[in-house]
Amino acid sequence: MADSEMITGVLRGAGYDMATTQDEGSLSIIVTCSVKDASEHRMVSRIKSLAESGKPLIVAGCLPKADRARVEALSPSASLVGPAAIDRISNVAASTVSGTRQVFLEDTGIDKVNLPRIRLNSAVSIVEIASGCLSECTFCQTKLAKGMLRSYRIGDIVRQVESDVEAGCSEIWLTSTDNGCYGRDLGSDLVDLLSACCTVPGDFKIRLGMLNPMYMPRMIDRLIRVFDENEKIFKFIHIPVESGSDRILRLMKRGHTSKAFLDSVRAFREKLPDMTIATDVIVGFPTESELDFEMTVELVTESQPDVVNLSRYGARPGTESAKWKKGRISSSVAKQRSERLHALAKEIARNRNSRWNNWEGDVIVDEIGKSGVAQGRNHAYKSVILPGGGGLAIGDRTRAKVYDFSNFSLRAKIIP
Repeated sequence: MADSEMITGVLRGAGYDMATTQDEGSLSIIVTCSVKDASEHRMVSRIKSLAESGKPLIVAGCLPKADRARVEALSPSASLVGPAAIDRISNVAASTVSGTRQVFLEDTGIDKVNLPRIRLNSAVSIVEIASGCLSECTFCQTKLAKGMLRSYRIGDIVRQVESDVEAGCSEIWLTSTDNGCYGRDLGSDLVDLLSACCTVPGDFKIRLGMLNPMYMPRMIDRLIRVFDENEKIFKFIHIPVESGSDRILRLMKRGHTSKAFLDSVRAFREKLPDMTIATDVIVGFPTESELDFEMTVELVTESQPDVVNLSRYGARPGTESAKWKKGRISSSVAKQRSERLHALAKEIARNRNSRWNNWEGDVIVDEIGKSGVAQGRNHAYKSVILPGGGGLAIGDRTRAKVYDFSNFSLRAKIIP
């Protein structure tokens, strides 16, 4: 999403306009993600559709960098732009429209902050704080596309936040491949960055993106303190555990144990009981036994995450685990495990949301549904639906009282 915003902003600065319909456009651009099988399948379908239209096409993002052959098989004439080469997009667009194919997949060294952008949501600023990561996960294709960690300087990030707040953004999303390792190549860390961003004047809240558990122990006390002491940070954290089995975690090369994840959750919940905690889980990883899976069920039950992003393992081309010939888990077993864990996650989510019944507080409106119903976020980044908020606009703040809940969201009425 952030890359799409920047690509649109750079092209607008070069004199291009966004078409209102596909038929009106003279050039198609798709910004791809390849983190999961399901994501890639959607991207592949879209590339096929755009290629069949006969219009010039640019395929940008992770997929052409991680699996160039696949993209070229889908559309041999499409130009390709890697995730760290979007500063070349103007030249590529001009060449592609005129019939000349261009390929820029290598990192140009650009820092993707303070670039012009056209926001997908006027209330939300998506600020990339780093490119790449320090992990070597055996299942992850993103590392093939993004490479090693390159953190952007705190001063540059703060200037981006200042600019976006001045432009009216009420939510600042700090994002990267892994926020946990931010700054390790600069002699700083994520807590330093959060503290600096909280000094920016204005009425806004920061949503921190994913950070891996392996980096939590060395900064957990300082991280909890910065969350606790700053109202400008949503009380939300995304810590992907992937499995409750330490044996599977070692095969994944995750760099953390199940205990490290659980200790982090307990530490946050002890200080901030209403903290929204999200995690990721992969079921059906090669050689995952029933015992391994039961350990995952036990960990999810014990940690009670508000959100579980659940995936069935899929071998991603070019990754280490894709080369393993033995230990594959059948699709029927993976499906069965997925369904059981999904049911557990829904039950936990509903129970966690029940804690908010009758809660009163401020909500930031960040979406207006197709039926005109306003939706927003409270201080713990809980999704709040406002059926009576027809007069609200994106970016507005309102006071509301929760009267109902589901495993997905809270429902609230606007109060004086």
